[in-house]
Amino acid sequence: MDQILVIDDDTELCELLAEYLGSEGFAVDSVNQGEKGAAQALEGDYTLIVLDVMLPGLNGFDVLRKIREKSQIPVIMLTARGDDVDRIVGLELGADDYLPKPFNPRELVARIRAIQRRMETVSPGARTKELPAERRVGDVVLCPTSRSVKCNGQPIDLTSVEFNLLSVLLDHAGEVVSRETLVEKVLGRRLSAYDRSIDVHVSALRKKLGHYAGSTERIRTIRSVGYLYSLPESQS
Repeated sequence: MDQILVIDDDTELCELLAEYLGSEGFAVDSVNQGEKGAAQALEGDYTLIVLDVMLPGLNGFDVLRKIREKSQIPVIMLTARGDDVDRIVGLELGADDYLPKPFNPRELVARIRAIQRRMETVSPGARTKELPAERRVGDVVLCPTSRSVKCNGQPIDLTSVEFNLLSVLLDHAGEVVSRETLVEKVLGRRLSAYDRSIDVHVSALRKKLGHYAGSTERIRTIRSVGYLYSLPESQS
């Protein structure tokens, strides 16, 4: 059974989520304080973390920083409705997805299932025979079996979302990939109005890989359409 940790100081919400997620086949632990939540997230054997931004003591952003220092476990952040700053900061710090409060528990389950589908190939031996060989585009090498990435020979630490995003972009290197396609393939859901999640993940990926490969802009923004991972001159 998949184990989920909810870190939120709203005890009623924690109880509601434990009951609802339990009916969906998940086992749920909850913590109501940031410092303790960060420690439990790193010590426990959890499949996913649901993390509120507003926490007493150590806030959700600080908790996420502590988690990301040692773990790439998927994290869904709960943010105040309409607070775009919280959402963007959370994604930039390495959150896999976010959900504005108040929310329908069914939507949380849908987000969790989407992340699970993306993570199916992470488990050792899980469908490895179906995975393609490593992809190499210019100075970037992506290995699906180990879910590792090297840029200019140096290992790059990517979140699960960033890895999947890079994988899709490399698969279509030299081609424009729409934002709608990226959201569906990478985040496992449809693109909704004013949703800038994929743009924040692209920005984070650019920072980690470097904006340029030589004199070539690595990931180009195609205005009003999507993104293009540029082929190096020798491959174009």
